[in-house]
Amino acid sequence: MSTASRLPKTVQRLTSKLPTEVNRTVRRLAVLSLIGQTVLVVTGGAVRLTASGLGCPTWPRCTDDSLVNTPEMGIHGFIEFGNRLLTFALAAVAALMLVYLWNLRKERRDLFLLALGLLASIPAQAIIGGITVLSGLNPWVVGLHFLVSMALVVVATLLVNRAFGRTGQFMNRTLAPLPSILRPAMMAVLVFSTIAVMLGVVVTGAGPHAGDADAPRNNLDWDLFSHIHAIPAYVITAGSLFAVYLVLRHKISGPFRTAAFLMLAVTALQAVIGFTQYYNGIPALLVGAHMLGAALLMSASTNAADLAKASPVK
Repeated sequence: MSTASRLPKTVQRLTSKLPTEVNRTVRRLAVLSLIGQTVLVVTGGAVRLTASGLGCPTWPRCTDDSLVNTPEMGIHGFIEFGNRLLTFALAAVAALMLVYLWNLRKERRDLFLLALGLLASIPAQAIIGGITVLSGLNPWVVGLHFLVSMALVVVATLLVNRAFGRTGQFMNRTLAPLPSILRPAMMAVLVFSTIAVMLGVVVTGAGPHAGDADAPRNNLDWDLFSHIHAIPAYVITAGSLFAVYLVLRHKISGPFRTAAFLMLAVTALQAVIGFTQYYNGIPALLVGAHMLGAALLMSASTNAADLAKASPVK
């Protein structure tokens, strides 16, 4: 007896209406997951940069007596609770993705596992967020919360690439061959992007935007670690320029060409924002833009490395 025949008839009727191939809805949900994870980074930044980190002073409730924020809590409670709500929205998207992939869970195991990873991360993020609040915004816990968001941006980027058949076992197009040096070069850019983000967390933990006036800092030398943070950024810039140079020299077309130029554009934007905020007293708006840029950088470098790995070598 097949697995399908053992299911209740109601469930069988529902599963019979689900797609048996990757369709437009699945692709849209993948894109929505990536957008949502990026927006979560931005809203998380807004929580910290508006000093709303303890807008909901406890967890899992917003207050001891209320699950949601109350009018007496003002704008800080609204911002913090809004960020918590976005987590539920992302969980809904990930769950819906799994539902739509149900008939494909064996054939497209790659998509199913990536979507499952996104869904499984939601309670993990919620718990880390709760520890963040209960620890009074300990900078290392806040940093861990941010790094998990960065990892989810990477997973969501891979999900988009697989859903659109850009990379992976089920590629639906032939990629242009690349010089052999590009594959390790793009992996290096991805590794150094990760290092830059991790060092950025250390810099942030030493900086002035703690999320609350009474939140602790990591007591490290902010200026020193800002300069250390810049070192992998220089490597990323060099790698991006190198990729674009080879694309132009070898007249490479297709997705990798776009990925290389996109990665260079994001890297240049991050550099401009980083230097501007450093020499202008670290204004909150630029810090928020830099956090968005970090998410875009992780996505762009993941995309470039994924495409380089999937491309044939010449």
